[in-house]
Amino acid sequence: MNPISALIIANIIWGAGSPIFKLALTNVPIYTFIFIRFFFASLIFLPFIFQIRQKISFRDYLNLFLTALIAVTIHIPLFFMGLEKTQSINAPIIASASPVFLFFLSVLFLKEKLVFRVFYGMLISFFGVLIIILSPLMANKSINITTSLEGNLYLVAATIMSIIAVLINKKILNKINPYVVCFWTMFFGSLPFLPFVIKELQTWSFSQVNFTGSFGLFYGLFFSSATAYGLYYFGLSKIKAEEIGLFSYIDPVIAIIIAAPLLGEIPDNFFILGALFIFWGIYIAERRIHWHPFHKLKK
Repeated sequence: MNPISALIIANIIWGAGSPIFKLALTNVPIYTFIFIRFFFASLIFLPFIFQIRQKISFRDYLNLFLTALIAVTIHIPLFFMGLEKTQSINAPIIASASPVFLFFLSVLFLKEKLVFRVFYGMLISFFGVLIIILSPLMANKSINITTSLEGNLYLVAATIMSIIAVLINKKILNKINPYVVCFWTMFFGSLPFLPFVIKELQTWSFSQVNFTGSFGLFYGLFFSSATAYGLYYFGLSKIKAEEIGLFSYIDPVIAIIIAAPLLGEIPDNFFILGALFIFWGIYIAERRIHWHPFHKLKK
């Protein structure tokens, strides 16, 4: 498959996932949902592991464990807790602002040179992120302001974790087959949830799963995890790293299309204004809708 097509399909799947998961989490507890989604998805890649039989060094295993810890064990609960507390359409639009967070991370940790045009554009985008994060305080709606604000902050934290995971993953994928990376990331990342699953099963049972929960689990396991992650790692291993960010802008469009009929979530004026500032700032920064200093990580 063409890597461009693979990344487009992956982001379409993830874009639809936000509203689907938000609905499913009303029926299935967070940690049980995450464990089923990633542990059993990892088993789908197990035949590839036996077929490829790639030799992996101890140091590479440590890097795989680290990326699994960040990409799954930390990132996914933050993402799901955000979904539970705020609108699902906020998740992909905040994630689309990843160049903003990556810019500041690159200046702090990768010693990226501070270019005024880029800095100016990132400030505009950051203002857009703030509009969306703080929109519960400004919108005149019958919502729990504290809960919605907390949910948006969870989504910001999840976005930062996903950025760090991509930075680590790109280095790993230079040496290890993408499907092998996919297996170990999901397998290592799902295991720490077992104690939380056991605790949830003391007050919840699988007999309580309804259609929304079943569909969410099915979609999460076979599409959002096995299919999307497999396509994503394949695409990430084949094209230039700085082009990866471009595809995340598909997610908000798909999320809005799904969330409107499924959850009744309609973008308000603050959402639209914040999104415009985000994309405008990123465009000013690079004259295009993506910016990632991955070249700093090349050998």
